[in-house]
Amino acid sequence: PVEAEAFNIANTAFQESSNSVGSAMGVYGLSSMVFALILVFYTSKRRINRKLVHMFSLILGGLGFLYMNFTTPENLKYSFILIGFAWGSILSMPYAMLSSSVDLKKMGVIMGIFNMFIVIPQIIAALGGINFVSGLLGEKTINTMTVAGISLIIAGLCNLLITNKKAITYQTEEI
Repeated sequence: PVEAEAFNIANTAFQESSNSVGSAMGVYGLSSMVFALILVFYTSKRRINRKLVHMFSLILGGLGFLYMNFTTPENLKYSFILIGFAWGSILSMPYAMLSSSVDLKKMGVIMGIFNMFIVIPQIIAALGGINFVSGLLGEKTINTMTVAGISLIIAGLCNLLITNKKAITYQTEEI
């Protein structure tokens, strides 16, 4: 009976946290989709500075991760909205910048190498990332979100290093 009562309490808490995570991921996915659609519709009519859009998107995502340290569970949706903006940009801007700035004959090779820089760190993180992070940051999981926030802000600022005009703004080929 005691074990059953403890399981029900734990199970209820688990269900509540699962519902919260589901809601947060829904907000994240929706904000990412809306932001990506805004980018598509806006860029179909006007040129944008992709470097600055991507930079500010990554910085907003970084601030979203950092905000997790200071907010209440009820206000985490704002963190996930900001992270969604970053994700919407991450899924499109790097590819748009890279594809506009490389020779068409080398596009396949360059995109393949670019994708390896995405996939290999994901594989490494999946294989042993939790051990590395807990050894480095301790048992507080929120520290991982702090590192993610700082990393996104640094990544955003690294966009200032992009100088290729074709990557920054789409340039039509002169014939």
